[in-house]
Amino acid sequence: MSIGSEFKEFIARGNVMDLAVGVIIGGAFGKITTSLTEDVIMPVLGWLFGGFDFSQHFIRLGTLPADFKGNPENYADLKAAGVAMLGWGQFLTVIINFIILAFIIFLMIRAVNRMMAPKVEAAPAGPSEEALLLREIRDSLKK
Repeated sequence: MSIGSEFKEFIARGNVMDLAVGVIIGGAFGKITTSLTEDVIMPVLGWLFGGFDFSQHFIRLGTLPADFKGNPENYADLKAAGVAMLGWGQFLTVIINFIILAFIIFLMIRAVNRMMAPKVEAAPAGPSEEALLLREIRDSLKK
């Protein structure tokens, strides 16, 4: 078997296609989660804590370059200039994003597992009292 035909067989398998679809949907889902975190949750948290914007909180570790023309209090400007910083606010945003994504994936897997779980049927109930009485009568008649 040649490499070309082996590769075609590999690509044609359903698992590879499922994986490709999963990666594409996962990328899109990641963008949705990022937007949920950055555009909905973090602004609400900021509003609750009096305008606290997590993404703008950092500790500058390095000095400003001589040709720096941006705002020395703006995280994006400092990052673009290559200033060494500890961006704890952005890191916190990413952690919240991860927790939300992990929780949603947990809920999805839990739902799929419940749908795929084999249906457990109740054990058949024992015979009714009437059936037991009829059996006793039958056994007595046989004797």
